[in-house]
Amino acid sequence: MRIRNDPSPRHSSFASTADMATPRRFLPPTLLLHSFEAAARLQSFTAAARELHLTQSAISRHIRALEQQLGAELFVRDRQTVRLTLAGAAYAREIRDALRHIATATLGFRANPTGGTVNLGVLPTFGAHWLAPRLPDFMGEHPDITINLMSRPLPFDFSGDTLHAAIHFGAAEWTGADMDFLMSEQIVATCSPALLARHAFRTPADLLEAPLLHLVSRPDAWERWFAAQGLEAQKVHGMLCDQFTFIAQAAAAGAGVALLPRFLVSDLLESGRLVELPGRTLYSDGAYYLAYPQNHGGYGPLQTFRAWLLKTAGRVPAMPKLSIPF
Repeated sequence: MRIRNDPSPRHSSFASTADMATPRRFLPPTLLLHSFEAAARLQSFTAAARELHLTQSAISRHIRALEQQLGAELFVRDRQTVRLTLAGAAYAREIRDALRHIATATLGFRANPTGGTVNLGVLPTFGAHWLAPRLPDFMGEHPDITINLMSRPLPFDFSGDTLHAAIHFGAAEWTGADMDFLMSEQIVATCSPALLARHAFRTPADLLEAPLLHLVSRPDAWERWFAAQGLEAQKVHGMLCDQFTFIAQAAAAGAGVALLPRFLVSDLLESGRLVELPGRTLYSDGAYYLAYPQNHGGYGPLQTFRAWLLKTAGRVPAMPKLSIPF
């Protein structure tokens, strides 16, 4: 299922050829930009010269030449110190991003000069526990395409990033992007076999007195889980964790009972390090999507990866039996 979110106003990081015909007078020499970026970041011409293996006078000449081309000063010179002007600070941020984009593009080309590259923004947990273990299958089928994974925990503006696509969790909302549904998130109660043997959990009510593990980003998860079982939880104290990975490992080590997405702990369940406890399986209101700019749908490597990802995600149950806010 593809979902289109119309931008208002419309933004895209993939402009037409005519749009990219930038007059050369707006493109200062890269050498000048490197000197400026280093001096702006270090707030020192001397430190910039040391970093770039140039002389302090060379850095000063580069900055002056750039200021002449721009028609305004970038730094305020005060005796032996320099500091950015307000406009200079804003320009430095833009130049730093532009240089980083060029470096990323160059690295991607060098990594795969004969094929295509897909820069994919991923949620750390999804990337580490679901996507990364499956990527060797894609690499075997498509050795000419390189997938670069970059952590992006929150939605962003594609027009200001080098990513071709991103994995998104939540509602199907991303301005200016098309979105493909990948999978729902099933939530199950889990613990280690040793903890289960020690406490003999047989029903959801038994967990009312169990040591519970809590995820900081979902502070009321246990209350919702107990409510879905028809139980009222008076006390749900226990250890806090700020990452799914931490809470999963703590549960496997016997520290307590954790509510976890089934896809995240499938390997721990299959290996027997975790066991699933009695209770109704819940589904989060949010879901996982592949998001990508609307004007980039024709990029071949992305479409190849998209087709593989949708096929692979199709092996995971997608339709919830029970849905509550989670």
